[in-house]
Amino acid sequence: MGLFPFFKKKGFFSAEEKAQIVEAIRLAEMETSGEIRVYVESRNSFMDPIDRAKEIFFKLKMQETDHRNAVLLYLAMKDQELALFADEGIYQKAGADYWNTEVKEMISGFRLENMGDSIEKCIAHIGQTLKEKFPYIPSEDRNELPDDIVFGN
Repeated sequence: MGLFPFFKKKGFFSAEEKAQIVEAIRLAEMETSGEIRVYVESRNSFMDPIDRAKEIFFKLKMQETDHRNAVLLYLAMKDQELALFADEGIYQKAGADYWNTEVKEMISGFRLENMGDSIEKCIAHIGQTLKEKFPYIPSEDRNELPDDIVFGN
């Protein structure tokens, strides 16, 4: 799990970026039992971004996946904050350094390319890790959580 500031971008996402992010989630989840969600809000004025991501994770009931392998990508746009929060199953298998590296790579991408592309790459990397640690089993796996982006205040 990680937290680092990133450059500000006006607005959240274009329709194309939204579709790109949702499609990235769908593709990433095709070969794993893992689940990925993206939560975006304007401000996070009252708590550490990791704590906010954790709060949202539990509010969205992401801890209820069968293998405890859900991941939340949290963004507070105006506060220039992001965090990855992973459930215990995937967090333990990937390790803390993995999550910090993913956040750093996403921040670097924000500086070099559009935000949608950076988020898409992060989702693809997480999807690959989920695939390695929790491969898709056709007889028992199902899409346990919606793939849409969740927008807060």
